[in-house]
Amino acid sequence: MSLPPDKASELKQIIHNHLLKMDIHGKIREVLAETVRDDQGPSHRGLSEADFLHALQRRGIIDDVMKDLHFTQEAPTDTETGFPPKPATHFVDKDLTQLKKTNIDPSRRYLYLQVLGGKAFLEHLQEPEPLPGQVCSTFTLYLHFRNQRFRSKPVPCACEPDLKEGFLLEIHRDGIGEGSKMADATAMLSMCDPVHLVLIKTDTSSETTLVSSYFLDWRTVLSVPSGKTCIAVELMGVGSESKLPAGVLTVSLELYPPLTETLNTDIISTQQSLERQRTAEKERLFLVYAKQWWREFLEIRPSHQSKMVKIFAQDENGVNRPVCSYVRVLRAGRLLESPRQAARFVSLLAQEKAPVVGGGGGKQEQWCTLMAFLCRGKGDCEDHATLLCSLLLGFGLDAYVCVGAKAKGTPHTWVLTRGTDGSITFWESLTAHRYLHRAIDPDAPPLAPQPKPSSPYRTVGCVFNHQTFLANCQPSDAVELCVFDFQNQSRWKAMSAEALKSVCAPGSTTSLPPLPPLCAPSLDAAAASNQMELEMRYLVSEYRKDLELATVWDDHLSYLLSSALSAYELERCSGVSCGNEEFQDAVRRAVPDGHTFKGFPIHFLHRNARRAFATCLKSPFCDEIVCCRGDSVRLAVRVRVFVYPENACAVWLMFACKYRSVL
Repeated sequence: MSLPPDKASELKQIIHNHLLKMDIHGKIREVLAETVRDDQGPSHRGLSEADFLHALQRRGIIDDVMKDLHFTQEAPTDTETGFPPKPATHFVDKDLTQLKKTNIDPSRRYLYLQVLGGKAFLEHLQEPEPLPGQVCSTFTLYLHFRNQRFRSKPVPCACEPDLKEGFLLEIHRDGIGEGSKMADATAMLSMCDPVHLVLIKTDTSSETTLVSSYFLDWRTVLSVPSGKTCIAVELMGVGSESKLPAGVLTVSLELYPPLTETLNTDIISTQQSLERQRTAEKERLFLVYAKQWWREFLEIRPSHQSKMVKIFAQDENGVNRPVCSYVRVLRAGRLLESPRQAARFVSLLAQEKAPVVGGGGGKQEQWCTLMAFLCRGKGDCEDHATLLCSLLLGFGLDAYVCVGAKAKGTPHTWVLTRGTDGSITFWESLTAHRYLHRAIDPDAPPLAPQPKPSSPYRTVGCVFNHQTFLANCQPSDAVELCVFDFQNQSRWKAMSAEALKSVCAPGSTTSLPPLPPLCAPSLDAAAASNQMELEMRYLVSEYRKDLELATVWDDHLSYLLSSALSAYELERCSGVSCGNEEFQDAVRRAVPDGHTFKGFPIHFLHRNARRAFATCLKSPFCDEIVCCRGDSVRLAVRVRVFVYPENACAVWLMFACKYRSVL
């Protein structure tokens, strides 16, 4: 590698200054004098350069020089080079995050978790080796431990994926440890928080699949005298494949600093056994209580048997958990500013039902842990509703998840909030739409005006949050007739708050997955918007070329479309429309007399330009703009990517054209 002349001279000057600081000339003179003196013996011979270098090395001069030299290599940023970093040969990580140096606090205890590779991912046994430059499916490993989250670099999918990554996990979190006192082995033994590993597969069209969700008990390292151990972690599948192995990861665990006194393996296994027994007993007692509660509920009215009252739900690992444990109070810090913005964020996570092998139209039920849902970036309506409810509770609202049905009896979950004035608001977690609920009074006179149902929900069987579970025991479970007076025991049958707390409160059982924090977006919204807009211009030009039409872009008109896209997103977030007058005025000024303007806005949850363009062309309005023929045709396109936590994206796209009207 050749350096430019100015860089070479700068490097020479740095080395020269370093040698002067060490007084290297004085040290060389001393060694030279000593070597010449030793050489004045009877077997006198000429002093060679190799002899002198050997003498310098023997005295440790060379080692001292090299020890004090520090080489740090930082990846050049786009602003320095003017070019984006080159992608890897096999895949492109579109979510680049710069690695940062971490200052290690010597008074804190750390767990260094290294993934040394994967094997036995038999689903990818037949996959050929990807060719250089070929885009292929990738694996990405996500970690969560005591309020810390990490992700690995994506690696190509293979039977033995090259997953090699190190993660430094701080064990001191949440006030564990007294002041600056370092946690010893006994204190760490009482920390039952597992390391949650989530493996995600991303295919060539950027679609994500949950491969495995695994809880690793790291405390085996407390018994190793060296403070370092290596284990094979067998990852199991998810959903209907939760009993089948997905693959094996080789994981190294190391404590830093090492323990002065280690624990006996019997002590660790006894502690783990006691925790499992305590959890099993709590779960058994809750199950006994839930069965008794259900019998009492059925005795109220036999028709309750058909009501949608859901007490337990299976997670991605096939574990049955009380539905209340899926909701926690979740505060988003500075990442989300209001309840409505939280609703907008949740609606941007795509909806996808759990996959079912085979036909029959049966729905595979799978409620995901929050970590798996966030890493995958999509889930079913239950995942969206529990996340939205958790966020609204964090914003101080009295929020509940409703389990019921929409039109045609389709099972559905949504969120309900109760105001201090008794008002009831429904929140649709998939769209961020809000509906004010007004119950119909069945006892009112026939001619009395009745409120019209505003929401798409037809029946409600039960409502719950992190502390409460209430079953609807009103004569009808129709939403339009339902009165959400939760204190009235003749309308709602509540479960014991103490019973729920015993299995659903944070830390109540070791089987409860820990609650991960939301991650700030790492995506550059402006760069993503520019990239997609350039791709869209190319696609439009190529499409028009096939129709033998020339394409002339109007950059000024494209820029004017920004204000409209910004107003659309603001309206989705706040429910208030603004800024439309300025946009209309700007367009009138930009379009000359005798010209016609046409615009087509559309919204997406992904950043795949080809998929977006194919969807747009299905609309006759968009097709009319893209295929516009006429006199002085000028085209415009604007893309705005709005980035939310977890890199959830709201993508607004607008095509426009102006042309001279010829009658």
